[in-house]
Amino acid sequence: MKIVFMGTPDFSVGCLDALIRSKHEVVGVFTREDKPKNRGMAMQMPPVKELAIQHNIPVFQPKSVKTDESYEILKELNADIYVVVAYGRILPKKVLELPQHGCINVHASILPKYRGASPIQAVIVNGEKETGVTIMQMNEGLDTGDILHVKKTPISEDDTGGTLHDRLAVMGADALIEYLDILEKGERVAIPQDDALSNYAPLITKNDGKVSFENPANKIANQIMGYAPWPGTFADLGNTTIKFFGGYVVENTVAHEDFGAIDSVTAEGMVVKCAVGKILIKEIQKSGGKRMTPDSFFRGRPELLKERFN
Repeated sequence: MKIVFMGTPDFSVGCLDALIRSKHEVVGVFTREDKPKNRGMAMQMPPVKELAIQHNIPVFQPKSVKTDESYEILKELNADIYVVVAYGRILPKKVLELPQHGCINVHASILPKYRGASPIQAVIVNGEKETGVTIMQMNEGLDTGDILHVKKTPISEDDTGGTLHDRLAVMGADALIEYLDILEKGERVAIPQDDALSNYAPLITKNDGKVSFENPANKIANQIMGYAPWPGTFADLGNTTIKFFGGYVVENTVAHEDFGAIDSVTAEGMVVKCAVGKILIKEIQKSGGKRMTPDSFFRGRPELLKERFN
């Protein structure tokens, strides 16, 4: 089949690469504009654009796909189907209906749960034990289209937002190729979503990483793991902002009035009391400093051990 691919960040790259290596033909790639990045503010291409250029695939970077110009480009490409993976643009109805097989989306959750922008982090933060990817027929709603194909994976206590992102990116590429084969065989089955089972995973901000030890230990552990590597998690110890890496519940029933107090520091990590339970934090980082084990960090700052995180 002839395919137009629409995507932008790293998560999209695996799907585009899988399409390029498949029997299908990618006739064009739509992606977001180049953006200045880092201190030098040099213009940087989206990862999807870099891959498309390597394979001599035409790249289009309109500020909107709602314009007549974008529509005419898409008509000229004459694709059978559009594949959308974290594109970051809303497609109008006339674009959704333009290709023969419509537009499909690779979404990083088991729909209808966790529609929206941050499903990968949300499943960990909310303590889910399973997630996956859904191939969905796009409509005018936000992740509300019919479910076409699903692949699932368990979530372990060692999973972070980063590890899950990478695993789901691979799964998404596999699921996409599997579904296109299903479609070509005429075996497509579309299952409407049950809106009553849906919830929403909104955009994440840096403030979401602020840890409050007034919460139970399991909630804090999920927050630390889910928001790694971005936006990261942190709390203030005295006048020092500390970032956290690797959070594991070591006790989850006892209430502590002195939540935020450091219970112990060993080679294994730092144990902190929570409103309910205790959490082991493997590594920490002072703002502007380097990441290290807590025992190394506090060796030169023993006075901070008397402080409570807030």
